[in-house]
Amino acid sequence: MTVLDSPIPRFHLAVPVDDLAAARRFYGDVLGLEQGRSADTWVDWNLHGHQFVTHLAPGRAQRTHNPVDGHDVPVPHFGLVLTIPAFQQLAERLRAAGTEFVIEPYVRFAGQKGEQRTMFFLDPAGNALEFKAFADDSQVFAA
Repeated sequence: MTVLDSPIPRFHLAVPVDDLAAARRFYGDVLGLEQGRSADTWVDWNLHGHQFVTHLAPGRAQRTHNPVDGHDVPVPHFGLVLTIPAFQQLAERLRAAGTEFVIEPYVRFAGQKGEQRTMFFLDPAGNALEFKAFADDSQVFAA
């Protein structure tokens, strides 16, 4: 099955960055995303089949945090739900690149509904990313 045949719709997300060269290094080299089309003010990325775009935008709004499971979660943030092996691979890739975590990889809601592995980090422009993984995929929307 190709991405186009997937039963799950692909999302499109555009985020502001203040330095496209730094965005290219981070998203291309550190995260290993395939670069698509680009111009002087934006770059398309393949984020596991989703269209993710970094747009040059020098001004940024202030960020806020919300408490979740004893951590201050940055808002806004975005990311993907990965498999546990892919989550662990990404965490090691980020550590090897010297990435500073906002919230180190850990198991959130351990032993409860919705137990998940999660980690938060910032891109060079300060955009917060969260990548997570569930041992039981049926728990992604557990209430």
